[in-house]
Amino acid sequence: AAAPAEEKSEFEVVITDAGTNKIAVIKTVREFKPELGLKEAKDMIDAPPASLGTMKKEEAEDAKGKLEAAGAKVELK
Repeated sequence: AAAPAEEKSEFEVVITDAGTNKIAVIKTVREFKPELGLKEAKDMIDAPPASLGTMKKEEAEDAKGKLEAAGAKVELK
């Protein structure tokens, strides 16, 4: 019998579209990437797809939820 597929524990969080409320998306990006300044965060979301990096499953789902609440479109890879 085939072994069950291993569930991923880490996901890359990718913003595919920043949406119309970019200020909220920038604030959320900086919540997860505090080392980014405002300009860097803005530049990042202005050129999708933008990766927030690889995170543990719970953190990735939290980031996705917060970014989508801010109006962005997000994929977990």
